[in-house]
This record gives sequence, structure tokens and C-alpha cells, in this order.
Amino acid sequence: MKMEDLLKIENEEERVSAIYEIFDEDSRLSSKATRVEFLTTVRQIEKYLKPNMKILDLGAGTGEYSLYFANKGYEVTSIELVEKHVDIIREKKKSNMNLDIFQGNALDLSRFPDSSFDIVLCFGPLYHLENMEDRYKCIEEVKRVCKDDGIMFFAFINNDMVIVTETMCYQPDYLKGNGYDSQTFKVKDFPFVFTTINQGRELLYNLGLTIVAEIASDGLSELLADKIDEMDDESYQLWLNYHFYCSEKPEFLGTSNHLLFVAQR
Repeated sequence: MKMEDLLKIENEEERVSAIYEIFDEDSRLSSKATRVEFLTTVRQIEKYLKPNMKILDLGAGTGEYSLYFANKGYEVTSIELVEKHVDIIREKKKSNMNLDIFQGNALDLSRFPDSSFDIVLCFGPLYHLENMEDRYKCIEEVKRVCKDDGIMFFAFINNDMVIVTETMCYQPDYLKGNGYDSQTFKVKDFPFVFTTINQGRELLYNLGLTIVAEIASDGLSELLADKIDEMDDESYQLWLNYHFYCSEKPEFLGTSNHLLFVAQR
């Protein structure tokens, strides 16, 4: 399927599934550069994890986080919309993992009672929900199934940094095109939904959540991918250490393609 054909699909669930016929989610975090996002996110989650905690991975993709934490001995539940991805998680699941896997929609977590999980990861849904009411509904469901003293993690794609990486990495003439509004610099929400830092904050604040940390989860990794991928292991580890240092500094938040917000009630 071609990218322009996706625009013709009106049903949101069908459109998301079609997107991942084009984008290979299973290999997305496999290079040194793209691995920065995963390692940074895991590092943040592990700050809050305690033994016997229950984790919900909402919009689990192909299970990168679900499988990692299930392998560490945590009780993990994966919810993923795309059937192909659900099958991949099931294939990768080891027999000793306490991992439940469901195909489902982030807007309906009715299978779970209130306060079911200590940690809720919401890394995929807000990349796809264009309608503001749906975004609120998703966050409300995350809030509902998270325990009162639990921690919620939300990921966004940073609108403003996308313009930089599109221009410098993929489309040199991007700024001449119509992929964004030249007055407001809002990137068109296709094939993903793009969010500014303040818009992400407002979404969570408006639903009564307290943001306890804001993280530049991949930082400059996409912009510098070629150079990072060429690093030897020692240089890469040193780069990671520097990135971890930068990722928690407010002044670096805008220089990241992916944003991670840590929140609680």
C-alpha cells in the first residue's frame, strides 16, 4: 500500500494497521541510534519499579518493553491494536514469562477494573489518535486502571523536532513543501500525530495529572543516526552516558524527536 492510499481509509483501526504494513515496527529499535530511545525509557521506568509490581503496556507494538520487563520477572499485560504485532509478541514470549497479551483498543480498557496496575506505559496510542476527545479518553482510561500511587508514562512525537529531522535527514526540500503550516509550524498529523511540548503538558494537566518528569527520550539520535551507528561499543556507551545526562535537562527537551512524560495523580 502506498502512503497516499492511507488517507482514503476512514476507519481509524484499519488505518493504523495499514500504517504498520509500511513501517516495520519490529525493527524500529534495533540500531544503536534507535536503541537510545529504548534504553532511556527503560532507565526511567526502572526508577519507579519495585518487586511484584504489575505493568500494563498499552499500545505495545511488537512487545519490546513487555518482553523486556516480563523477562525481568514482572507481571506484564500487553494491549496492542495491530493483529500482526500481537502475533509477533506471542511468538517471542517465553514459557516462563508472566505475560498476558491481548489485541485491543486503547480507548476501551473495560476488561480491567479500576486501579489494576502499578505502572502504565502509553507509548503508542498518542501517536495515532487525531481526535482530541479520543486522546482525552485514552488518558482517562490510563488514569482509571492505574493505582492511586501508581506511575503513568506517556510518549509523544515532538512536532518541532520533526521539522528538523525531516529537512536534514530525509527531505532536503521539506520546508518548501506543504507537510507543515509555514505560519504556525504545525506538522500535518499524518501518518502520525505530532505534538508540541506544551500541548503534551496541557493534555495531562487538563485531566488532573501531575507531571513528575519530562524526558528527551531519544534526543539527537535520529538527527545523528549515521554517526551514532558507526561508534564502537566504548564510544557508544560514553555517548549513552552523555545522552542520559542531557535527557533530563529541561533545555534539551525540544531537541528530541520523542518525548517521555512521567505522571501521577
